[in-house]
Amino acid sequence: MSSDDFKAMVVSRDEDGKFTREITTRKLDSLPDREVLLNVKYSSLNYKDALSAIGNRGVTKNYPHTPGVDAAGVVERSESAEFEPGDEVIVHGYDLGMDTSGGFGQCLRVPAGWVVNLPAGLDLKESMMYGTAGFTAAQSVLRIVEGGVKPEDGKILVTGATGGVGSMAVAILAKAGYSVTASTGKTEQKQFLEDLGAEEVIGREDLTDPSGRLLLKGQWAGVVDTVGGEMLATAIKSTRQRGVVTTCGNVASHELNTNVYPFILRGITLVGIDSASCPMERRRLVWEKISGEWKLDILERISRTVLLEDLDPEIDLILKGGQVGRVVVDLWN
Repeated sequence: MSSDDFKAMVVSRDEDGKFTREITTRKLDSLPDREVLLNVKYSSLNYKDALSAIGNRGVTKNYPHTPGVDAAGVVERSESAEFEPGDEVIVHGYDLGMDTSGGFGQCLRVPAGWVVNLPAGLDLKESMMYGTAGFTAAQSVLRIVEGGVKPEDGKILVTGATGGVGSMAVAILAKAGYSVTASTGKTEQKQFLEDLGAEEVIGREDLTDPSGRLLLKGQWAGVVDTVGGEMLATAIKSTRQRGVVTTCGNVASHELNTNVYPFILRGITLVGIDSASCPMERRRLVWEKISGEWKLDILERISRTVLLEDLDPEIDLILKGGQVGRVVVDLWN
């Protein structure tokens, strides 16, 4: 390859509307004209990436396209005084990997306002072991903490606990001293969740209430919900006085059928977690938490690394709900 060539996954749409993906060579001049050129060392696989890779128009409208909402690497060129060649940085969220060429390529160009300096305490690979999933989990935990929920107040429920966000949430909550109940449809992964710090593992059928009651017995001091739908509705009805429920996913359903009683009788708080457009000041604060007091010593157990050439079956697996933990993508080995 020439110095202007780089390797990337490219998703294309043919005349019949069929989407295909391949690892191919791209040119630097095919990237958008933005202030910072980055050599991407690592990325990670998220559900949104998989949707982009199969042509989901709710995520990506313009093809051919390189997915990847996460990237960690080294600044190659910068038109911004904020960054210099050689700086190690993270980029995630905003439009990256949606309609802006993303982290499943060895190079990308982005606005300087999207770039975060790699915080002390993390290396580039570790930052992608967290990625958007870990960042979302940490945001969720931070909102529970800021909502006044303390470890002594009771159990914190995590739904979809074997997924990227869920597994990270279990581990960060345990690190922060909370008692965690992990809910999953993959009960064979009980040991995995206990290794992350879960004190209790329950099946997802335990979190679906068919009774139609407006309130249920208060069990949870807080909830990190990653699935939405009926499970979120049941969790809301089961949250204790002044509890905090965060929501960040809709893999079960985007609909939420609930009532006002948990809010006006128990004073609970429902908090939406949006990682893509999180303000930069908040973004830096969350990364400081991740790299500092919430840094995990089990990152290798919660993640595995694949090469870009081996990413294709991982996309199929996450779409089938089979991913456990985090998948890091090595762009250069």
